[in-house]
Amino acid sequence: MTLEVLAVRAGVTKSYLSKVERGQSTPSIAVSAALARALGVPLDTLFVDSEQLADVTVTRAGERQPLTSEHEPGSRYEGIALQASTKRMTPFMLHPPHTNDSTPFRDHPGEEFLFVHAGRAELLLGNRAIELGPGDSVYFKATTPHKVRSLSEERAALLLLVCDDGADPGAPHAHLP
Repeated sequence: MTLEVLAVRAGVTKSYLSKVERGQSTPSIAVSAALARALGVPLDTLFVDSEQLADVTVTRAGERQPLTSEHEPGSRYEGIALQASTKRMTPFMLHPPHTNDSTPFRDHPGEEFLFVHAGRAELLLGNRAIELGPGDSVYFKATTPHKVRSLSEERAALLLLVCDDGADPGAPHAHLP
């Protein structure tokens, strides 16, 4: 598949996709999900070698793989259970920024589940804001434009589960960043 075909199927530009391929840009989870759908592969396969995939996966706290730089001003992500195969749910640890004025709202096919592990966070859904504290959780359709920010002094730590809706991998999604 050419970059041009993949870009069209994923709903991103060819130049952006080229930057991702060369390691000059890190795609958001929404863009990564669109790329996985366009390629017809589970989201996790974008982060690990296919030989590493397994049916039972244990990820120790110290073994979570950073998917973004710790200096990332936006949301930081850590991969969990990346080696698990054939799953429709992809878990991440999410460390949202304190301010997200420049962060666009994201929307993508599927569903999301957030669980606050530490700190306080706010889920913004259009004109609605939901404050969450340790132990709180929220489940929502990911087609709803959304973004998260930390409210506590340190960045909050949230478990994020992204569930694929099984949509056609070739179907473009117009609202991806």
